[in-house]
Amino acid sequence: MTVPERRGLSRRDYLRAAVAVGGASAISACLDERGEVDVPSGTDDPDSLPVRQHAWNEFLETDDDGNVRPPEHHALVALSLAVNPANRSDSESSADRSDGESWAEATETVEESLRTLERAYEWSNDGLLFTIGYTPSYFSRFDEERPASVDLPEPEPLTDREDPAFDEFDGLIHLASDHPEVVLRAEEALFGDLETVNDEPVDTDLTGVFDRLEERRRTGFVGAGLPAEHTDVDGVPDSVPEEAPFFMGFRSGFQESQATEDRVTIQDGPFARGATQQLSSLDIQLDVWFEQENHAQRVMKTFSPGHDEDAVGVVGEALETSNGLTDERIASTEDDAQNPGVVGHAQKAARAREDGEPIILRRDFNTVDGDSPGLHFLSLQRGMSDFRAVRDAMTGADLDVGIIQNNGILGYIFVDRRGNYLLPPRSRRSLPTANPD
Repeated sequence: MTVPERRGLSRRDYLRAAVAVGGASAISACLDERGEVDVPSGTDDPDSLPVRQHAWNEFLETDDDGNVRPPEHHALVALSLAVNPANRSDSESSADRSDGESWAEATETVEESLRTLERAYEWSNDGLLFTIGYTPSYFSRFDEERPASVDLPEPEPLTDREDPAFDEFDGLIHLASDHPEVVLRAEEALFGDLETVNDEPVDTDLTGVFDRLEERRRTGFVGAGLPAEHTDVDGVPDSVPEEAPFFMGFRSGFQESQATEDRVTIQDGPFARGATQQLSSLDIQLDVWFEQENHAQRVMKTFSPGHDEDAVGVVGEALETSNGLTDERIASTEDDAQNPGVVGHAQKAARAREDGEPIILRRDFNTVDGDSPGLHFLSLQRGMSDFRAVRDAMTGADLDVGIIQNNGILGYIFVDRRGNYLLPPRSRRSLPTANPD
């Protein structure tokens, strides 16, 4: 792929397209459009960084209501392991082996590559935030069993309407920044295509340890006005609200409707202070959503039938730190399925709360990968059973809703791929074994 010509594209749409393409030409396109942007440098002291890879919130900006504002540009880089986990003897060097470098050397390579990014960029949305996660397929390479404290099953279909492909490669790096060229340069530095990154020398990279799976690379964006700039993409209607941050038209990520980072953190075992990550890539039937449903119906199906559209606003701007779901509204879900025969997406999912508190932390973002509108639904949770509980509640199979189009947003979204990952704590993020203890 090559970066499209600038003509007819808004500035932000052009930059989004550059991130989607990736590579040196995309970096050049960003620089031609924006010029060189001053990005804050990182740190030489790894102890000054959070022990949890997923500790982003305190380093992100907030909106006027105090909700965390996610980074604007995202890339998901799929990884296939290129070294042999059998090479785990610290006493053997790569020169003595016929099948590649030792596991200890490979581990050091990964850690130094990630440390290069942390020295280059501040841990913030103005710099770079990232995680590296590992699939069940990666851990199956080891003889030992994962500890019981890690709830990480293989991905699977979760309803009879799903037939997704699965992420069965080894790992995934999630790169996020407000600056598109930062995401692009970080990826290129990790794979040996840059000599320096934000003036930091790139002496070590992941090549030889991981292969980058270009066909599984995914990208996306989030921010007020960005979805409406994609009406040139098939399936994105002109009726997408101008200020909407997400394709389906409403704000998300309300502080009181999100689990805390503490709630999604693994508490015990060798991967304590890590988390699990779920990634579902969804196609969205936007033309039907906007052209066959009016604003009042979209409010009902997104939130609940008890939500007043004026109290929500055009894109949810009237809501502050909560999606407006009271305990009474959540408790009325089953009754609402009967009368008026409509239930809300958020209303259903909220039934999975524990002691009134959410149990998953969403960090999803829009995409036009494949030249069609979609969402990379990325969630963090302590264990995958938490995600399954929320997904089951959102599916609403226990509710007697007459037609699927009235069952929240279920009739408008379709799961294309799904993957489950472990995000180890920072101290064990580089080629962890299945059970480090």
